Amino acid sequence: MFKRVVIKLSGEALAGEQQHLHFDDRIISGIISQIKTLIDQGTEVAIVVGGGNFWRGKNSKNGMDKVKSDQIGMMATVMNAVYLSDMFEEAGVESVVLTPVIIGTVTQQFSKKAALKYMAEKNVIIFAAGTGHPFFSTDTIAAIRTAELEACALLFAKNGVDGVYDSDPRQNNKAVKMRYITYRDVIQNNLTVIDTAASAICEEQKILSIIFELNEPNAILTCASGDDEKIYEIGTKVTVEK
Repeated sequence: MFKRVVIKLSGEALAGEQQHLHFDDRIISGIISQIKTLIDQGTEVAIVVGGGNFWRGKNSKNGMDKVKSDQIGMMATVMNAVYLSDMFEEAGVESVVLTPVIIGTVTQQFSKKAALKYMAEKNVIIFAAGTGHPFFSTDTIAAIRTAELEACALLFAKNGVDGVYDSDPRQNNKAVKMRYITYRDVIQNNLTVIDTAASAICEEQKILSIIFELNEPNAILTCASGDDEKIYEIGTKVTVEK
């Protein structure tokens, strides 16, 4: 079992099939239940949340300023983080929303010291607002926070993707899922499973990542177990070397 993990949750994963409602409480409750179990077992947990259920920059109108589009996206992640925090509190799990910029009384400003202290006290940390700057994805801030917090693994929860294949399984029914892949492969082959900047950071900092299907039963618990065979059933490990 990993001692400390960072989980990257996309906004789309929070919405599930209820995209028009923004949140699927059934899915979120399942995520919270697993994280509560992890904490009870002694694993420290931080979450980086995306905002795609509210806003995706690629869907912004033609001619829109990229900086403003990214700022809207950052605000979307804050809304998701506050909603998640409330759901955690309802489940009896203490949580803290940390952002790189101060947002009134809604969130607290990030510091490594504070984040580690909260996690040691069995709080779930929810990171929102990305890096606070445009042009960086939530994958990238997930890699940065994993490095800063010296976490054992970065878990990329995907909706409808159970790992990395040697070709597109939707177009090739003989596509083979890979047990391991390197960040160099991700970058050189321009794979979209992880943002390129995030891959570069993970490679440089020698971070272990797991790309997995969130909707598999107890998927988060499986990934946090560190059991290679069980992980392979639902995902792919991304490492510096195979």
